[in-house]
Amino acid sequence: MKNLTWWSLLIVMLCMAPDTWAQKYMTRTGTVTFYSTSIIEDIEARTEQVSAVVDVQSSQLAFAIPIKSFQFKRTLMQEHFNENYMESERFPKATFSGRVVDLHPDALFKGGSQRVNVEGDLTIHGVTKRITVPGALEMSRGTLLVHAYFNVSPADYGIEVPLLVRENIAKTVGIRVSLSCDPVSQLTLSK
Repeated sequence: MKNLTWWSLLIVMLCMAPDTWAQKYMTRTGTVTFYSTSIIEDIEARTEQVSAVVDVQSSQLAFAIPIKSFQFKRTLMQEHFNENYMESERFPKATFSGRVVDLHPDALFKGGSQRVNVEGDLTIHGVTKRITVPGALEMSRGTLLVHAYFNVSPADYGIEVPLLVRENIAKTVGIRVSLSCDPVSQLTLSK
C-alpha cells in the first residue's frame, strides 16, 4: 500500500512538472492603464485586452494593445482620444517587442519578485521608438506576473494636440502594465 501511494504521488508530480518549468507564458487579458494630469483636468484610461507573450528561456517578450479598447470615464474624452489624437482607425494597435535584459530564470522559478529592465521597440501611432523600461517579474503558482511603469511623451510618437486644448493634456503620460501570464503548452503553440 505504501508503494502504491508513493507511486501515485510521483505520477502527480510528473504531470505538474511541465507547467512548473514552462518556458513560454501568455495572456490575452493583460491590463494597461495610462494617466496624465494637468491644470484643467486629469485623464485616465484602462484596457484589459492586452495580448502578451513572454519567453523565459530566450528573454524575449512582445505585447499588443487594441487602441479602441481603452475605456475612459467620459465618452466624449474617449471619442477625442480615438478620433483626434490616436487616429485609431489608421493606427489600430500599439505594440512592444523586445527582451528582458537581466532575467535570471533559475531565480525566477525559485520564487520572489525579480527587478528587471526591458528594452525594445514601442510603436504607438505608427511611430517606433527604442525604449528601456524598469519592471518586475514574479512566478506565483505557475503564473508569470509582469509589472512595469514608465512615462511616454505623446509628442515623441507624432501625436499632435491642438493648441486650443494643449493645456488640458500633460506633456508626459504615465503608463502602468500589469500582466498575469499562464504557461503555454506545446499543444497551444501548434494551434
